[in-house]
Amino acid sequence: MNMSTSATTPERILLRLDWNVIRKLDGLLQGDYRTLFYGFGVDFADLREYQPGDDIRYIDWNVTARMNTPYVRQYLEDREITAWFLLDLSPSVDFGTTQTLREKRTMLVDFVTVLARLLTRHGNRVGAMMFGNGIQRTVPARGGKVQVLRLVNDMLKQPRLMRAPFTNLKSFFDGALNSIKRRSLVFVISDFISEAGWERSLSLLNQRHEVIAVHLVDPRETELPDLGMVVMEDAETGEQLFVDTHDKKFRRRFFDAAQKREKDLNEAFKRAGVDVLPLSTEDDLVRSIVRFAKQRQQVRK
Repeated sequence: MNMSTSATTPERILLRLDWNVIRKLDGLLQGDYRTLFYGFGVDFADLREYQPGDDIRYIDWNVTARMNTPYVRQYLEDREITAWFLLDLSPSVDFGTTQTLREKRTMLVDFVTVLARLLTRHGNRVGAMMFGNGIQRTVPARGGKVQVLRLVNDMLKQPRLMRAPFTNLKSFFDGALNSIKRRSLVFVISDFISEAGWERSLSLLNQRHEVIAVHLVDPRETELPDLGMVVMEDAETGEQLFVDTHDKKFRRRFFDAAQKREKDLNEAFKRAGVDVLPLSTEDDLVRSIVRFAKQRQQVRK
């Protein structure tokens, strides 16, 4: 049985993850965390004509339009990375269905703790913006282990919103775009259950920073078990509906709708130009991070 994050302390969470996750990552990645963050911590240096194999995310579309030929931005790496965690703490993130599965919020806390620890161990700074019903809290970017513990503590203290207006990620991304001035590594950690219209804001955020979308997923949101008559409640709005999960046709429609949403979401990420790290409540955090690192390493080759 998984212990709820609210039932322990930041120190215990960090100790658990140091032993169970970070040590394993050190061995599997052999300290090469640049495979995770290859575009981070850089300042603009120059422009040059596009060459085959260049990362299309660095195309400067304004210059390309004026010159009528593709140009890419070149950057110089800084010694220090500034990373921001944009945390969706809306009601749907508290969804969890069985004792064998963790809540999405638990996965969020563990992921942020691990990445913040990895980054600060190498002298980098981390900060966070926490979003529930509007941007509720901003933790300024700082370095060190104390900063990691502060992030964990602040995440644990954020209230669980039982009901709220439907999540509007567009306002969250717009707020981050206005607040984060220096080019940074930005992790957007969300289940992306939101009102429509956030795609362009995410794309604009990715043009200024390097953005990685961490997509929180619970498998029960995709495939319903056969439980007979049950009451389903929208975690965002509190709206309830009495349904018969024994009905195979209903379960199939539910599955098809979930698959379409997943397809649409992945297409939106692709149009926004962001890489995606899927993070399921039934997956192992080490495997998820290593799999993502290997995928990004292959893209660079």
